[in-house]
Amino acid sequence: MAQQIFAYIIHKDGVADDTALEMITAAGKIDTDASVTAVIAGSGAELDGACKDVASSYAEVWKIDNEALAYINAEVIRPMLARILPKESIVLVPHEHFGMDLSPGLSVKLDAAYLPDAVDFEGIEDGKLKAVREEFGGQVSTHVLCDISQGAVITIRPGSFKADESKSASGNIVDKTAEATDGGLAGGARRFLEIAEAEVGDVDITKSDVLVSVGRGIEDGDNLEIIFDLAKAMGADVSCSRPIVDAKWLEKSRQVGTSGKTVKPKVYLALGISGSFQHLGGLKGAPFIVAVNKNAKAPIFQAADVGIVDDILDFIPELADRINEIKG
Repeated sequence: MAQQIFAYIIHKDGVADDTALEMITAAGKIDTDASVTAVIAGSGAELDGACKDVASSYAEVWKIDNEALAYINAEVIRPMLARILPKESIVLVPHEHFGMDLSPGLSVKLDAAYLPDAVDFEGIEDGKLKAVREEFGGQVSTHVLCDISQGAVITIRPGSFKADESKSASGNIVDKTAEATDGGLAGGARRFLEIAEAEVGDVDITKSDVLVSVGRGIEDGDNLEIIFDLAKAMGADVSCSRPIVDAKWLEKSRQVGTSGKTVKPKVYLALGISGSFQHLGGLKGAPFIVAVNKNAKAPIFQAADVGIVDDILDFIPELADRINEIKG
């Protein structure tokens, strides 16, 4: 395979997102001999810090440095990437808010295929990439063929590929700013105003080492008492999936997921949570996941280190009693 593979890197405060290491693994499943080039855009010292972070994992890092990129804007970045990316290349982008905004239009500009939300790859056959996607909230896996002969823009679901933490590279950082901005910057209809940080609430789950997280399997808000009893017994904090917040049973500051908080606990107890990719997208740092769900086919079991098929309304009180018994 002669096509070059690029990975667009998302970063914050000078540190690359966890997906930067996951895309190395994803690229290796497309082409085991691939040398992946990182592409990273931003401004000033934060960009420089992120480039150095990424250079330990990628053989080459292309950076685009412009003050207009201090806040990422797909309308501005898309034409820049189209100027510097070679024809017929494969571009990997994290499947999150910015990636979903950037990627469809980028595939059009590159005249390349668009493959969204890939969770696995199974090699190449007759110039077509065999990819795996999930449908119906993860209940069904679909195997698709994508013609990559003219290149492709592929979004990678966060957490689907194991992070390559070898950091064995000593990548060369190449400044592509002049080439990327040749012809000026796209104005776009959107402009950055400010970053509005979400309220932390009474508990900051982003700093918790152990989280007891509850989903729709709790059935009723009145049943949340057993969740808090278990969390107290474990010395943990309580978090939840989006349906619990939508039902107004818990505040949004406790929600884990792409539309909630991103957390990095050491242990994550998922109780009555189906395990949609939106929820799992909020889990970073490879926590030890224990899942309890009465649906044996729940997607959460694919991500869990330990899976228990049971009704949480029966299981939780027994577990809390046993923990308290051991503690004396």
